Amino acid sequence: MSTTVDRSAAMEDVFSDEGQASSLNLLGKALADLADRHPDVVVLSADLGSALTELRDRHPQRYFEMGIAENNTISVAAGMAASGFRPYVLAFAPFGMIKCAEQIRTDLASTMLPVTLVTRLSGLAMGYFGASHHAVEDLAIARVITNLTVMTPADNAATVALLERSHDEPGPVLLRVSEATAPVYASPPALERGRFSRVREGRDLTIVGTGTGVGCAVGAADALWEHGIDAGVLDAAYLKPLDETAILAAATAGPVLTVEEHSVIGGLGAAVAEVLGRHGIAAKFASVALPDEDLEVGVPADLLAHYGISVEGVVAKAVDLLSR
Repeated sequence: MSTTVDRSAAMEDVFSDEGQASSLNLLGKALADLADRHPDVVVLSADLGSALTELRDRHPQRYFEMGIAENNTISVAAGMAASGFRPYVLAFAPFGMIKCAEQIRTDLASTMLPVTLVTRLSGLAMGYFGASHHAVEDLAIARVITNLTVMTPADNAATVALLERSHDEPGPVLLRVSEATAPVYASPPALERGRFSRVREGRDLTIVGTGTGVGCAVGAADALWEHGIDAGVLDAAYLKPLDETAILAAATAGPVLTVEEHSVIGGLGAAVAEVLGRHGIAAKFASVALPDEDLEVGVPADLLAHYGISVEGVVAKAVDLLSR
C-alpha cells in the first residue's frame, strides 16, 4: 500500500497542534459550553486532558483527569452519576469502549446511570500506532448492551448537536466521534432521537451512512448524479435506538447501500440487514465497511482509501449494486 508525500502531509499526526485543531478542540469547546448551560455536568478525561483547556479555565472544579485508567474512569463516573451529577467521559475509542465493555454494561447500563462516553479516534484514525489501536469493533459491542444509546455524529456540527441531546438521555450514551469528516451540516442539526436524518433526496437508491460514512455518501451522491444516477442519503446518527421505519421505507423504494468506518460485522450494515431479514424484505443491499480480517497499519487517509471508505469506493459499490 503506497503512501504519497502529499497525502501524508495532509493527514497530520492527530497528536500534533494541527491534528488537534479539528475534532479535539471542537470537543473541548463543546463540553465547556455544555457545562456553561448545565450545572450538573462534570467531565472526566482518560488521558485526553489536552482537549479540555477551556473547561479547566471555565469550570476547574468540574474537570477530573483520570489518566490511562479507562476502566476505573467509567466506574468513577458511575459513582458521580449516582450522586446526582451528569458525567461525560472523554476517552480514546480503542480503549474507552472496547476495553471498558464490562464496566459500561454492569456499572452504567444495568443501573441506567446517565453517563455519556465520548470516544475519539475511532475506526482507523490511530492506524499508524498498530492494529491494537484500531477501533473497528466498538459499535458491534455497544449495540448489544441493553439500555445503552449509541450516537454516531456525521461531522463537527452533528457532534455539537448530539452532545447537547445526550444530556437529556435517561441512561448511558456512547457518542462515537469520527476524525477528518467531510462537512455535512452547515450548523448543528435538529436530530431526532432514534431517527435517521434525510440529507439528500434520491430515487434510484438510498445510501445510508454513519460517522465518516455520511460525508462519503454525500460526495458519492454528487458524483453519481454526474453519471445520471439519483442517490438519496440518510444519516444514521443513531444506531440505537435504530430507525427501522426509515430502513424499511428505503428498501421498499429501491436498493440500499450502507457506509461505515467499522467492521462489516455488527455495525450499521449488519443492523440494516437484520431489519430486512426480520421483515422478510428481499431488497438489493450492499455494505461498504471494513473486512473481517487483520487490518493494515498506516496513515489513516491511505487506510480509508485502501479499504474503499471513500467517495470513490462508495461510487464503485453503488454502481455494482445497481447493475446486479
